[in-house]
Amino acid sequence: MAIKSMHDLLVDSVKDIYYAEKQVLKTMPRMIKKVSSTNVRKAFEQHSKETEKQIARLEKVFKELNMTPKAKKCPAIDGIIQEGKELMDEINDPNVMDAAIIAAAQKIEHYEITSYGTARTFADHLGMNKLAQLLQNTLDEEYATDDKLTQMAQSEVNVEAVEAS
Repeated sequence: MAIKSMHDLLVDSVKDIYYAEKQVLKTMPRMIKKVSSTNVRKAFEQHSKETEKQIARLEKVFKELNMTPKAKKCPAIDGIIQEGKELMDEINDPNVMDAAIIAAAQKIEHYEITSYGTARTFADHLGMNKLAQLLQNTLDEEYATDDKLTQMAQSEVNVEAVEAS
């Protein structure tokens, strides 16, 4: 699809995010399986459920746009996910693995934060208030997840990984 307007750019952004969320959801079980920390596992299980809700919210965004939900391949998220998979394959120590998984998850979160923030801003400028609010709701959740991961890394996981090294 040729992008000829801000509306087209918004639609393109939403398709990109939709693809990214679906890819992240596919990756979550592997991350959950590799995590040894109970707290981290619970956080990832919770975020997996949250991601399902975020996908449903994106489907509401498509409805607001009078469109059928459609994903657009996103090489950026594919690269971030692949990098995380390769890193997990290189680590044997469970404590270091937990630190690496949190780092990989935060790279994903930062991509999502950027994507949702940009799409929300486009919607704001286009006067699509309901759509902007749906995107803002997910953006708020992404920030909260990133903060939670940072807290776990700084207070528990990274400390244990250093002690194990």
